[in-house]
Amino acid sequence: MTEETTGLRERKKQRTRQTLSETAIALFLERGFDRVSVAEVAAAAEVSKPTLFRYFPAKEDLVLHRIADHQGEAARVVRGRAPGESPLAALRAHFHARLDAGDPVTGLCDVPAVLAFRDMLYSTPSLAARLMQYAAEDERALAEALAEAGADEVTAGLAAAQVIAVHHVLARDNWARLSDGNITDSVLAAAHADAEQAYGLLGAGLAAQGL
Repeated sequence: MTEETTGLRERKKQRTRQTLSETAIALFLERGFDRVSVAEVAAAAEVSKPTLFRYFPAKEDLVLHRIADHQGEAARVVRGRAPGESPLAALRAHFHARLDAGDPVTGLCDVPAVLAFRDMLYSTPSLAARLMQYAAEDERALAEALAEAGADEVTAGLAAAQVIAVHHVLARDNWARLSDGNITDSVLAAAHADAEQAYGLLGAGLAAQGL
């Protein structure tokens, strides 16, 4: 099998995975996550149920696929930081940049489809539980990256837990801000101020550890 053939097969698999996820999310948003069966998703995407499960082992994975590219993002930021830049400084700068970009992961995105997706995530118990698993994996990956940066095991674990928790709280608060309407300059400024305060508090405790 040539490299080109392998590449084509992988792209086809990726397109199929994307189609399955998008079809499922559209149905879930229209009728509710718990009211749509996996069999209905498979039928709508014109594949068999066994085929769907080869791509997505669980129903929840059809939804979480949309945010899978953010899995391990904090760890990647730490590993990809500029020479001489501290891990915490890199994470702080990255979060501020994502706020300016309106990245949904920061909670500061007022696109109606994104808001509907977030409503579904946090109002569906099984999806919320899977999000907690994602957070735990992010925490583990970040702890590993911080350990590679020189932190001892305990400090790396504690710091990772704090950073992931801070990101969650900031995103939650930003999402709540949007309940009153679209993003305004004041909302963006408040989000940046909160992020700065949060990272200031983290820095006060972690600076002595070289993070």
